[in-house]
Amino acid sequence: EVKNISGSDFPVVESAKRKGDPSVLIASAEKANKTLGWQPKHSSLETIVRTAYEWHKSHPDGY
Repeated sequence: EVKNISGSDFPVVESAKRKGDPSVLIASAEKANKTLGWQPKHSSLETIVRTAYEWHKSHPDGY
């Protein structure tokens, strides 16, 4: 997704898990929703990557 959005080509290297790495990673906003009433602004990976990429392009030195 990042390659498509950025228009950049770069190598992607997959490597073996390191000691202590979890076997599976799952992201869920359920606890934040139940505890804080928080709702994510974006739900699709493409939108999340695109908005992050655009922000970083417009803020090259960070905040």
